[in-house]
This record gives sequence, C-alpha cells and structure tokens, in this order.
Amino acid sequence: MNRTSALILAERAVPRYTSYPTAPHFANTVNSEVVRHWMATLNPDASLSLYLHIPYCRDMCAYCGCATKATKRDEPIEAYVSTLIDEIEQAGAMMLAKSVRAIHWGGGTPSLVGPKRFSRIIAALTNAFDLSNVVEHAVELDPRVVTEEFIAMMARHGVNRASLGVQDLNAHVQVAMGRVQPFVMVADCVAHLRAHGINAINFDLMYGLPQQSVADVEKSARLALQLKPSRIASFGYAHVPWMRPHQKMIDAASLPGAAERIEQAEMAEQIFVEAGYQAIGLDHFALPDDPLAIAARNGTMRRNFQGYVTDDADALIGFGATSIGRLPRGYVQNFPDVGHWRRAVEAGELPIARGLVFSADDHARGAVIERLMCDFAVDFGGIADEYFGHADYFDDALAELDALAAQGVLMRQDRVVTLSEGGRSFVRLAAACFDAYLEHNRARHSVAV
Repeated sequence: MNRTSALILAERAVPRYTSYPTAPHFANTVNSEVVRHWMATLNPDASLSLYLHIPYCRDMCAYCGCATKATKRDEPIEAYVSTLIDEIEQAGAMMLAKSVRAIHWGGGTPSLVGPKRFSRIIAALTNAFDLSNVVEHAVELDPRVVTEEFIAMMARHGVNRASLGVQDLNAHVQVAMGRVQPFVMVADCVAHLRAHGINAINFDLMYGLPQQSVADVEKSARLALQLKPSRIASFGYAHVPWMRPHQKMIDAASLPGAAERIEQAEMAEQIFVEAGYQAIGLDHFALPDDPLAIAARNGTMRRNFQGYVTDDADALIGFGATSIGRLPRGYVQNFPDVGHWRRAVEAGELPIARGLVFSADDHARGAVIERLMCDFAVDFGGIADEYFGHADYFDDALAELDALAAQGVLMRQDRVVTLSEGGRSFVRLAAACFDAYLEHNRARHSVAV
C-alpha cells in the first residue's frame, strides 16, 4: 500500500465495531418491558458476563471518551452504589440464568467506590448470581486514585485482572491531555497489584494525543515494557468534541495529523512485537501465553464493548447508568443520566433507555464483522450460506471490497477476504463494507487510524 492511499484511508470516519449494529442505531422501542421478557425467558443454563459501570472520576481528563462525570464528593458515589445494588437485586430476581463466567468493572473510575462499597456490591452479586464459575474478574484502574488497601480488597474478592489507564508517559503530553501521572506512580500501582497476586495486568496506551510526537510514543512504549504488562492496547485518540464536549479543552491544532498518527501506530507496534508480544486484532498486543493471545491463535477470540475478549458467555448483563448489555435477542442500554436511571430502579423497573432487536441480517453481518476484526480474514460466503442458504447474500459489498483491494488493503478470492500486512490498520474500513447502517451516521464516528 502506498503512503498516499494510506493517508486518504486514515481520514475516513468509521465505527470501532465493538458491536454490530453499533450503538448510534439503538432505539427506544426496546424498553423495560421488552427487556424484562428477554431476561425472564433466557435459558436457565445460559452463561453470563456482568459489566458494572461506575460513571465518576475525581477530575475530567480532556481526552476522555468515556461516559463519566467529575465529582470531588463521596455522597453522589454512595447514592449511586445503593441504587446499583438495587438494580443488581432486581435483575437477579427476574432471571433463571445465574451462572457468571466473567465480571468487568468500567467507568469512570471504579476504585472511587472504595473498599467497603466495593465489598457491598460483591455481596449483592453473590446473592443474586452464582459466581463460583467466574474465570475472569477484571477492574479498570486509574493509577492516580487507587490505594494498596483497595488492591488488597480486590484480591480478596477474586479480582484477577487489572487494566491500567496509562495513555502516555511524557510529562508535556500528560499536561496537554489533562492527566498527569508520572511513571513511578504507574510502577508503584503495578508493584502493589503483583504483591497481592493480581498478575494479569493490562495497559491502555494512546497515540494521536495533543503535542505527542513519534518519539513520545516510542518513549512511552519502552517505559511501559519495563513493567511487563500481560496485554497492551495502543489506541488512537478519537477527537469527537461534538459527542464529548469536554474535549473542546484540547486545541485541535495541537493534534498529530494523519501521517504522524500512522507513524505513531507503526512505531508502537514495532516496539511491542520486537519485545515478544503477539499482535492481536486492531491495536492490541499480548504476551504469547496470555489467554487472549491463545484465543487469537486458535480463532476463538471475541469482540464486545470491552474490546477484544476471551469471554464466550451467552449473555452480557450491564449494570449502572449508560451500561450496555447483549442478550440473545438484542442489545440493551441503560439510561445515561444518573437521575433517570435511579428513578427507574426506584420504581422497580429495568432502567432501559433504548436497544435494538436483532434481525437475521444483523446476526449474519455481525458474524462477518467480528471475524474480520478478530482474525483479519473472513469467509463471508460461508457465513452467508450458513445463515441464508446461499453464498451470494453479501455480494452488495463486492464493489467496496474490490476498491480496498485496489488500494492494497486486502485480497479477495471469490468470497474470502484477507487483510494485507500493511492493510491491517484499516480493518475497520473492510468491516464497514458489510455495515448496512453506516451511511446514516458516518459523520459521528472517529477516523480509521
């Protein structure tokens, strides 16, 4: 692929495809009554994955794309936890399926709940569900606001993976992005985690940040490697101030252009691969013995709202404001506004704001997109035949696929697509060829690289 084509493709706006259909296409026709029926009729033998959203931080980072708000007080957090526990109890009471395979805490900053409130939530989960088969219990952590006491408590409750928001380890970039955390702070957090037996550690790093150079990305990557995380996600910063108004604090003129973003991404990948990490999907790396690396090699890796996962649960149940779940019949999302979410729970209702009922077309296209995002290859004719009994169902994508093939992004042999080595960074563009919803909302998504 030549550099000119890469620059043009990098500026195209496409989804990250952590779901299909993507969240902008959810509608309020999926409500509490609909989801209550879906939950109540879920197969009792179905396995569950639980997601708990804590939408609070002490300060708002300028770059943040998460659903969160800043608070200096503990009172809103205390009230939130009480309602979260009520929501957990209500959901557990209406479901016959109880067996949990995975738990993931996101935010925001989950550690702000503190040890006592965290323990209360765990007690509620234990009473409502069966946690005896949990394989992975993961918590997202901000190294600036996590104590050793909190880490020790997590370990006692079976947390076995921690994901640290590192982003960048250069002082001037940290100031520009509104998140100052020196390397020693991250190193201390990692040391405490390992001292308490939490050895599966993920790092989130970012490129494309304000005032960030290729050399800055290289420095951050090499410093991160000194701490030997199990997994590394190296994301491109998504500047979407029309969706996240606080990002207006970042001067768009200080952001790297498309050419430099590509160089930054390539630099990070080169460093991680040379250090022995396995490149996985888009922007992810893992040590070869990590379960995610193993899943990537044997073709069982999945992709959901937490990114690349080994989670094969039948249903994802989301708790907390703005959380998203996935049931066999469709996606569901809670009210994003904490007040609205709380009032629904207090009224004994599921706090569902919107969702999407899967069609056969959604299932099939979702299967194609997930395999592309996970494997960089897909037999879309085979999937079409499996779902519809004829291989040509997705042939409306052929023209766009062939255009990408002409630019060196992929190879197509009949109805099998394989990303080229240089085209893997543009896998979202290949996935978009199968997206039946995209044209309605293209402007709302971030750039491809």
